[in-house]
Amino acid sequence: MGEMRITLQSIKMSFRTRLQYRVDTLVATLAVFIRESANIIAIYLALLKFDRINGWNVNEMLFLYSMLFLTYAFVVSLFADLRQFSDTIREGRFDRLLVRPRGLLLQLILNNADLIATAGHGTLGILLFVISAGRVGIHWNAATILYYIAAIIGGILIQGGMFIIFSSLCFYFVETNSIRSIFYWNMRKFAGYPISIYHKVIQVILIYVVPFAFVNYFPAQYLLRKADMANYNEVYIYIAPVVGVVVYAAAYLFWRVSVRRYYSTGN
Repeated sequence: MGEMRITLQSIKMSFRTRLQYRVDTLVATLAVFIRESANIIAIYLALLKFDRINGWNVNEMLFLYSMLFLTYAFVVSLFADLRQFSDTIREGRFDRLLVRPRGLLLQLILNNADLIATAGHGTLGILLFVISAGRVGIHWNAATILYYIAAIIGGILIQGGMFIIFSSLCFYFVETNSIRSIFYWNMRKFAGYPISIYHKVIQVILIYVVPFAFVNYFPAQYLLRKADMANYNEVYIYIAPVVGVVVYAAAYLFWRVSVRRYYSTGN
């Protein structure tokens, strides 16, 4: 109960801090919304001309994107401080956490929720879901709703786990922004489309190395049953929510091992 109370209090403080500058927060949130919407508009215009991308129509593509935006909205509300963890290590700010009577990772997860990115991505994700969910032929019932919720949680855990892994690498290399850029941000761009359109090498990376395919593609396949799923083992669509738990658990163990290598970098 004590940990939960501290968790809720930390999140509340982060939101209150950001909301002290409401106009700036609103404008910045709108900017994030417009920036991310540009990709969606480009896809929409392209599909008006070509109708489908490897069998996926515009509403199915929007549904695929909605899962990506919704999961990321929660990720940046929980794991925002891990995005630039190399700065925390390099500037010696990690030492402050070591003297506090709480878990190191818990402190990082609860600190400085990115309200702007959360609101921008979350609003866009909800909007895309509302537009597409009733037009893609999904029979919404208790089973599909529970699966969808589990898939969203799994997608959050997968991305949160990746943030933890990249942060853990800072204990070995200090600066890991380039690694994160290549294996997270660039791979996330690929995840906005059906992975079946890519070269086999990219597909392998998205399934087994940086498992974005389990964030939205395979969960969407469980609900949509598109023909290109024939290229993959059907078990992937059933284990998608579980993959999140596995990735996060592995990331946590890697963190526990890696943090022992930390030596203060000073200031």
